[in-house]
Amino acid sequence: MRQTHSTSYYNGDMPLLSNFPLAAIEPRLRTLLPADLYAAAWIEPTPQTLQRVFDHLRALQRILHDYMPRYLSDNPPTPGEARHSWQESTLMFTDLVGFTPLMEANASRGREGAEALLNVLNNYFATMIEIISKSGGNLLEFTGDAMLVQFPPNERDSETTQAVRAALRMQRAMTNFANIETAQGTLSLGMRIGLHRGRFVTADIGTPRRMEHVLLGKAVQDAKRAEGQGMPGRVNLTQAVYERVCDQFRFECGKPGYMLAVDDLGDEELGEYEINRISRRASNPVLFDRSVEGLVDSIEDTLTSVEPLASYIPYPILELIVQSIARRQITPNFNQLTVLFVNVIGLPESVDNTLPEEEQTLINSFSRAFVMTNAAVESRGGVLKKVTYDIAGSDMLIYFGIPNAHVDDPIRAADAALAICDIIGKFPSLTVRGREINVSYQIGMAQGSAFSAEFGEPRGRREFNILGDTLNTAARLMSRAVGNRILITESVYNVIAPHFKCTSLGVMPLKGKAQPMPVYELEGRCK
Repeated sequence: MRQTHSTSYYNGDMPLLSNFPLAAIEPRLRTLLPADLYAAAWIEPTPQTLQRVFDHLRALQRILHDYMPRYLSDNPPTPGEARHSWQESTLMFTDLVGFTPLMEANASRGREGAEALLNVLNNYFATMIEIISKSGGNLLEFTGDAMLVQFPPNERDSETTQAVRAALRMQRAMTNFANIETAQGTLSLGMRIGLHRGRFVTADIGTPRRMEHVLLGKAVQDAKRAEGQGMPGRVNLTQAVYERVCDQFRFECGKPGYMLAVDDLGDEELGEYEINRISRRASNPVLFDRSVEGLVDSIEDTLTSVEPLASYIPYPILELIVQSIARRQITPNFNQLTVLFVNVIGLPESVDNTLPEEEQTLINSFSRAFVMTNAAVESRGGVLKKVTYDIAGSDMLIYFGIPNAHVDDPIRAADAALAICDIIGKFPSLTVRGREINVSYQIGMAQGSAFSAEFGEPRGRREFNILGDTLNTAARLMSRAVGNRILITESVYNVIAPHFKCTSLGVMPLKGKAQPMPVYELEGRCK
């Protein structure tokens, strides 16, 4: 039974918490209300103010719903509750080609350039998300300018066909981005698409303060590898996908082990969609009783729906979302960031070999790694944005400098990287089918400009994210940091050298870089 809410709140000029209408849920509101609205609700909790609180939480619920994959927004767990399940689906990875020159062409124009770049990105993502949705897919996540999409099984057993057809439609739509006018001339964007079908684990891990939704298993890595082995403008299929659709499309040989779908279909034959688009809009809480008691009850009900979704957003980003709701947009910007990519190897790919009784132990171990890493980053003022996917293990994208910048962000990032090394190095042993799992890490760190914005469908599926060559550089260094190492760029070294022990590795060629780069290894703290 709900408590009775008293409307007698003041004793002279002093608020009495015991009679504060929102007293029972006040601690839960502290991180979900903007500062001015929280103050107004505390000082003068009139029906008008409580209506504003309700309206804010309702708007926040809609935004967080749009930040989540459909499965998670419709079925959020209790924050802190670990759960997992096996799924078999067709997975699509995409990656945008040509973004770095486009970003560089707009970076010198400041806010105007940021708005122009956001318009291009939003047009791109809105176009692709609409095709994915109409084709029966579910966008699981943005990773920079890349996307991970799931096509779950359906009654017609046609999800793999739908994935191929969606991919062909998406490549056709890229013609809209072949000629983008900028101050530095005409630029174009391309896209690689890889498809794989297999069995994998979906898991919700973390604590009530910070949750994360992850996919684990070799099938996820194979899908990522298919994108990496593809080429711009084409749809690259693994053998597992090809065997299911080989009689429905024409194909050409790609790289060894892959097939490329040939788009020789007429416009009517390919069509625009497989199924009717599924709406992503959240059901809005309805307010029937506008008395103080009724408003408080409605606020509490909405709060209960918001909290599970909010736990999946890094706290600094959640605060940014909360404070920007009245403006209806997070301002896009170019920022100086320090970026870490951390690859945890051993745990994610071991899930395929576990016995049923070992699965939860493995998931709990991966959750432990995530929780402790997030704590190490958060306590130093950084953001662990998400767990994403690599051809080996799972990557953690970490950055320092937004939304809260510090003059010593590279030093904070270096200290966090070493803390993560300690966490993984001291990780409790885990056995799968009688064999001990060797958990290791690879870390890359870079410093430079990045584009930050809330992008996707402006009133649909979207996320706050960062993009730019600084992320690519950190990821390339991570891939070279084999054997529990931390590799850093020269610009990072120049800032942190007085505080940390670093060794020069000379110049090193990195994928996507025209010239070899000076690279250093971060080894420890100066005594």
